[in-house]
Amino acid sequence: MLGHHLRISWRIVRKEKGYSLLNIGGLALGMSVAMLIGLWIYDEYSYNRNFEYYDSIAKVSRFQRIRGERYFGDANPAAMAEELRSAYSDQFDYVVLSSRPEETTLASGDQVFGAIGQFMQKDATALFSLNLLKGSKTGLAGSNAIFLSARMAERIFGYSDPISEAIVVNDRELLTVVGVYEDLPDNSELKGIDFIAPFEAYIRLNPWVKEERNNWNDSSFPIYVKIADGVDMSQASEKIKNFLRPHIDPEKMATQQISCFLHPMEDWHLYSQFENGVRVMSDRLKAIWLYGLIGLFVLVLACVNFVNLSTARSERRAKEIGIRKTVGSLRSQLVSQFLTEAFLLSGLAFILTLGLVQLLLPWFSRFSGKEISLLWTSPGFWFMSLLFIGFTAMLAGSYPAFYLSGFKALQVLKGSFQTGRSGAFSRKVLVVFQFTVSIALILGTIFIYRQVRLGEDRPVGYDREGLISIRKTEAFQGKETVLRNALLQSGAVAEIAEAAGRLTEIGSNNPGLSWEGKDESAGDPLFATLGVSHEYGKAVGWELVDGRDFSRDYSTDSSAIIITESAAETMGLEPAMGAIVHSDLGWHNGKELRIIGVVEDMIMQSPFEPVKPSVFFLQGDKRWMIVKIQPQLGVREALGQIGAVFKAVIPNVPFEYTFVDETYAQKFAEEEHLGNMAGFFATLAMLISCLGLLGLSAYMAERRTKEIGIRKVLGASLLNLWSMLSSDFVRLVLISCVIAMPVAWYFIDNWLQDYTYRITISGWIFAVVGSAALLLTLITVSFQAIKAALINPVESLRSE
Repeated sequence: MLGHHLRISWRIVRKEKGYSLLNIGGLALGMSVAMLIGLWIYDEYSYNRNFEYYDSIAKVSRFQRIRGERYFGDANPAAMAEELRSAYSDQFDYVVLSSRPEETTLASGDQVFGAIGQFMQKDATALFSLNLLKGSKTGLAGSNAIFLSARMAERIFGYSDPISEAIVVNDRELLTVVGVYEDLPDNSELKGIDFIAPFEAYIRLNPWVKEERNNWNDSSFPIYVKIADGVDMSQASEKIKNFLRPHIDPEKMATQQISCFLHPMEDWHLYSQFENGVRVMSDRLKAIWLYGLIGLFVLVLACVNFVNLSTARSERRAKEIGIRKTVGSLRSQLVSQFLTEAFLLSGLAFILTLGLVQLLLPWFSRFSGKEISLLWTSPGFWFMSLLFIGFTAMLAGSYPAFYLSGFKALQVLKGSFQTGRSGAFSRKVLVVFQFTVSIALILGTIFIYRQVRLGEDRPVGYDREGLISIRKTEAFQGKETVLRNALLQSGAVAEIAEAAGRLTEIGSNNPGLSWEGKDESAGDPLFATLGVSHEYGKAVGWELVDGRDFSRDYSTDSSAIIITESAAETMGLEPAMGAIVHSDLGWHNGKELRIIGVVEDMIMQSPFEPVKPSVFFLQGDKRWMIVKIQPQLGVREALGQIGAVFKAVIPNVPFEYTFVDETYAQKFAEEEHLGNMAGFFATLAMLISCLGLLGLSAYMAERRTKEIGIRKVLGASLLNLWSMLSSDFVRLVLISCVIAMPVAWYFIDNWLQDYTYRITISGWIFAVVGSAALLLTLITVSFQAIKAALINPVESLRSE
């Protein structure tokens, strides 16, 4: 029976080539969108699944209350790791203290390479179940060992065996290669990590860590744990809730209500956002739901085309159905026949889908910011593909199958059969649905783009143009002055400054400031604090509102600070100039700091968030150079000259830099990816809708051939005929606009509520999109309408 149904289905496909191709093309576009989104969602949910113990690894995290709000953090005192290891040996198999990912240099012989590494305690390789290509997992137990990623090992040593080779980190720490691990995928916690080295090496490279290692008030380090077999994650989390209580000042503990908990690895990517201590749906999870709904809607749009074209052409199949019923075919057999046709067309569309997806993947990967590929070798992929074909076929073919099989044989054969108004009405409803979804998607895309542009264009309080950041290493020590003078003399540099962090990053958030008139009952507000050099303001181009900049002409500036307008407002100081601020920060603990200047607010975090009150001072370990390129020179020429100076002054260090405007752009990369993907899918959705409209308009023109001929004989003009054939579709699109616009307005407004700094919803954009949808409809329908209107009336009347 199945073979019989397939033969008949194939015969019909070949007979109705035009409409079959239209159905296959529409389904293929819808299935392509659904498959691309499915691959993207799969990648999101597979984060960290490459680790063998992903379901039993956690980060030690904590909440603390500051000014009435509970904040989430995963930085801990270094001393906490050893205490957890000894106190809860029955709960944890491994406890690993780690640094944050560090930008460093690795030198081998005369070659120097920039690299990102993480310094961890010895059990890291076992905890993360690294796939070692060379060496032993116990190698990290040595304090002078280093594990390289396969990519980094090949970059440094080519195809030679790197084991036992010497590597110099940051031009001062000599380590020996003891292992090479397989490169980790982009969707993992350690993505982009070029090496793992012992935490003891990190201490030697950073003397401050040795000083703070036993300081329970310093929270700078992630701590990873692996839960022991048979131990419940939530129970272990509850046991460490008050772990810090004996080690933290009781008053601080009571005020900030610090509590620890375990944040499971399987939640790091999708469940990592908290508001006032309560886990909320993360932006990533919202994106999954949004893209999932878009994929479903676009697939439904493609299936709507199939339904509309199938039911619209039902009169062509009516006689076949009548004859079949007369010779004894049951309705269930007819349903099976029509569903088989749907499965055949869906299968053919799926083959085309694979080709389209493979073709679109490079663009889609760039739009989404991910490297995504088809899972050709995965049995699970092919099993899901079969389900996908079946789901699409049932979604597209069920209504036509039951609709067509319900025709009365007697009416069909007597010639009194008519499809009725119900079929036409359902087609109109489905066309309205198609264009409602398409118009809403296009509106959403436009407002996402406008929100991204707002972030790009927001005044940041400094000049990003021509600024580069350069990470300082140990090789810079003692050569800063020579390097500075040489760069200024080269003519390629307008100004050079140093800072503890990048311009586009908040160095640290600190509550340890007090001033006269401070409301102690309100708690300690957080200030972004950054150590800078005297030339920082000139280099970045900040705008002074009051007072003066740092100057080497004033020896008292060692105890001076410059604050932003929002910091002055937070402190309630008016005027702020000359006010004394007391600090318990490490570099000037207990000192009096005098405010010498107030600058405009500087955006160093996401441009969509409230601006952070910031404090700048001259002390601190300044790890970054901020270089302002001479505006009169071209960027490429200036960078060439700067690179030559670096090679002359610090020959063993590669000249590596980042543009400030590029690192700033990364802050709204997620929104940009969202806009790109939404625009991509909205375009395909509109294309699918127009394909359906093209098919329907062709059918309507064909069905009214005799009427067109009579009207032309009676004197109807081309414009009259075009208007007659187009008006119904224009009305449907107008109805779609009326429905889509308030729906889009509601969802766009809700999405924008997540942003403190956001655009306003402009009504003119809705008018433009509605007009564009109408114009596209007219263009699509006009082709068939004009073609039908130009047919000779004699041919039109003869056709029936």
